[in-house]
Amino acid sequence: MTTALKLTSLGKVFPVGKRLFGPPKAHVRAVQPLSLTVEEGETLGIVGESGCGKSTLARMLVGLLPPSSGTIEINGEPLDNADPALFGRKIQYVFQDPISSLNPRKTIRQIMEAPLRHLHKMPTADRERRIAEIFSAVNLREEFLDRYPHEFSGGQAQRIGIARALAADARILILDEPVSALDVSVQAQVLNLLADLKQQFGLTYLFISHDLAVVEAVSDRVAVLYFGAVVEVGPADQVFAHPKHPYTKLLADSAPVVGRPLTAPEGRETELPDPLNPPVGCAFRARCAYASDQCGREAPRLEEQSDGVWTACYHPLAVSD
Repeated sequence: MTTALKLTSLGKVFPVGKRLFGPPKAHVRAVQPLSLTVEEGETLGIVGESGCGKSTLARMLVGLLPPSSGTIEINGEPLDNADPALFGRKIQYVFQDPISSLNPRKTIRQIMEAPLRHLHKMPTADRERRIAEIFSAVNLREEFLDRYPHEFSGGQAQRIGIARALAADARILILDEPVSALDVSVQAQVLNLLADLKQQFGLTYLFISHDLAVVEAVSDRVAVLYFGAVVEVGPADQVFAHPKHPYTKLLADSAPVVGRPLTAPEGRETELPDPLNPPVGCAFRARCAYASDQCGREAPRLEEQSDGVWTACYHPLAVSD
């Protein structure tokens, strides 16, 4: 298979307490240097608690944030911020809140025309044909083009957001919680639409979500993030059915299931570590029932297990755990 997206030691550090003169008071490492590959036509799910670095990673991938370290390659070609339009022609972002992501002062036609004019310098007649084609693909009527964003429901607005991303003709879409703001019935419609578009246009997805059931249903592989680092990567069915990392198991056990009472997660702590005072060794150690002295000395590296799942843990779980 062909690699669509390759991340090598990609990391992000934010300064804290900026001063008028001199260096900042401290730094927070939002994303630890991580390496991932996504194959063409694949859907890679990215899961983790709030604050684990999912959205920061997504914003680096589309050029909204410059990385502090590492490289991004699309189809073997490195990307940098020297030409922001290059990002737009190769990779696009579908935002979590469909209404607020659309400019309220512009009609849908103006919103749709923006990537065609700025990224592809497309003339008027070609723009009209392209917009009609995309609107047909996302099951929207062309009469919507002369309306404003506030006139649409959440599901319709998210279809418009997806159509805008497709207008740039990018083959990689970053889907950041694309259905979390929608009603459950509408979620299924949007997820089915994304599956159809993936086949029709040959797309590759990075699907970011807190909803483990949705991620498992739509993803080929899953990457689990904790405190800015990847702690487990593997096929979606294996990762959720037989998690190797204790944090992945905690996420799976904590997810609400119809007919099952809610229970408090096992572990000594329930809070994320302080980013201004990161722990030595494994960041999950304080919350892990399997932690040992070794976990407190050095952070474990991501290593391949016997079933092809990669886990960053000194004490990976067995199937029976």
